[in-house]
Amino acid sequence: MRRVVDLNRCQGYAQCAFLAPDVFTMRGEESLLCNPRAEEARRDEVARAVAACPVQAILLEGADGVDGTPGSDQEATGER
Repeated sequence: MRRVVDLNRCQGYAQCAFLAPDVFTMRGEESLLCNPRAEEARRDEVARAVAACPVQAILLEGADGVDGTPGSDQEATGER
């Protein structure tokens, strides 16, 4: 499982860091650090963190492409 974080969209709400602290970490007030590959056992925890992002700055990619929130395929390709 791989996460893609759009740092231009991220506003530093830190919901992801609260829900999956072993995967997402805030450095300072606005800089997000993300472990790009987390253990498969953390999939549910990471999925909750992705869903909680108020600005949808995180996409979750699995073996079959992008999964997670509706419309994320469009976000990943930049199409609207």
